[in-house]
Amino acid sequence: MANKITTLLFDFDGTLLDTNELIIQTFQTVLDAHYPGKYERMDILPFLGPPLRETFAAVDPAKVEELIKEYREWNYANHDLLATEFDGVSETLRKLKSNGFKMAIVSTKRNNMIMKGLELISAKDVFDTVIGLDDVQNAKPDPEPILLAMERLNSTPEETLMIGDNSHDIHGGKNAGVRTAGVAWSLKGEQFMRDLEPDFMLQHISDLLKIMAGEKV
Repeated sequence: MANKITTLLFDFDGTLLDTNELIIQTFQTVLDAHYPGKYERMDILPFLGPPLRETFAAVDPAKVEELIKEYREWNYANHDLLATEFDGVSETLRKLKSNGFKMAIVSTKRNNMIMKGLELISAKDVFDTVIGLDDVQNAKPDPEPILLAMERLNSTPEETLMIGDNSHDIHGGKNAGVRTAGVAWSLKGEQFMRDLEPDFMLQHISDLLKIMAGEKV
């Protein structure tokens, strides 16, 4: 029988906070300024998830720093206008917290932007720790951020679940030896997530309450 899950690690963008439109519009604004007409909305979808440096290095190695700077400025300025929580997120997080689960954010975002998002959904006090890009040398799918979260929470892989909306969340979880849950509201689509073979598939964030209670979803 599998160990009881005590620890929940959440990706942030696209999992708890709906920043899809914010991210797409930020990329579109920045890329259109440099490469007019080259990047359509569909071309931008693969950019959601990986660290900015990785994405912009593939776009134009000579302009990485410039593109990152412009991206961060526009994204920060428009964050609260375009980002919203997914249905039921803050309510479910509070229930999980009150049920005694250890919880952390494990994101490829910089920490100040994670905090900005947590303020937006009034969930700053829910998480025991936050692992952002500033805390690690290697982002997901490298296991480093997930291992760091478990270290800070004094948890083992056997009792930990990584929840996310993208391949690097599921692969990162598997690389760290933890169980994984994909979210059906991923912008990449439910089938994309199922193909990654997570241990659980969430149709709604509240499914976590059922899974933690031992129910099938």
